[in-house]
Amino acid sequence: MKRLLRNTLRSSWFQRAVGFLAAEFLRLVWLTNRFSYDPPNVYEVVEPDMPAIFAFWHGQHLMTPFIKNKASYRAKVLISLHRDGEYNAIAAERLGIETIRGSGDHGSAFHRKGGVGAFKEMVRALADNYNVAVTADVPKRSRVAGLGIIMLARESGRPIMPFAMATSRFIRLNNWDRTTINLPFGRGALVGIEHFSVPPDADAATMEHLRQKLETILNEATRRAYAQVGRPEEAGGHG
Repeated sequence: MKRLLRNTLRSSWFQRAVGFLAAEFLRLVWLTNRFSYDPPNVYEVVEPDMPAIFAFWHGQHLMTPFIKNKASYRAKVLISLHRDGEYNAIAAERLGIETIRGSGDHGSAFHRKGGVGAFKEMVRALADNYNVAVTADVPKRSRVAGLGIIMLARESGRPIMPFAMATSRFIRLNNWDRTTINLPFGRGALVGIEHFSVPPDADAATMEHLRQKLETILNEATRRAYAQVGRPEEAGGHG
């Protein structure tokens, strides 16, 4: 029985079905939530500096494909090689976002998880006028920004746009990244406070300062997003 379940979870037809259903559910969530924007002209602010690196917290990622609000925006998202990543990749591609497979981890497992190839592919994508979306967390350490995005910005010369999206109705899972499953028929908020660049000659101290800046902006954007939909982020559960 366990073997049958394992084989089913790994089968391409099952992964495609889950990815398809996830994408269509998220589309329903997007269409049935009234989204506000902070600042109201957030797209006008960011557009002149595109392509950009769009950064967000892991676990708060389900609505992020919808930040691409124009057909003219080309975007790719970094998705892990883990089995769960297959579902995310299928859903993202159905929602019009191309994928880059690999890990954003720049620690000991970087090479094993395909991080080097993914990093090079992200640099190429930015050079080819694609926006690139990537989670900022160090793997398995929620709300701790890694240096990977800072390195990508330094190498590519493209700015980082930290942002958060929240809905008033959601289910929050009790896992390492506090995964939030957004629900339909409520209010939503997209918050992008500030974008910034990394100098091409940035030293280790500058890189660490900008890593902390990214973490601070993402935390504040997330706090604001939940506040704007009337749900303090600390409040978990179902609603």
